[in-house]
Amino acid sequence: MHGKKKKKSWKDMTPGQRVGVLVVGAGQLALLVAAQRSISKTPAAQIRGNKAVWRAASFINFFGPLSYFLFGRRRGTA
Repeated sequence: MHGKKKKKSWKDMTPGQRVGVLVVGAGQLALLVAAQRSISKTPAAQIRGNKAVWRAASFINFFGPLSYFLFGRRRGTA
């Protein structure tokens, strides 16, 4: 049986792997919540592009929220 690798199920993972999955998942969820909250509280004039597009993009794993924080917000002049 060459080629295809079966995905590990939760019960097949070691305790360390399970912790890793939970930590990565929690980090991803925290980034999503932070991005959604920021999009809600930030005035549209301070966001590059459409808020609805950034809101949808933030659901793309780590890439979406990080992109929003790096490129989606305008840097204000205080």
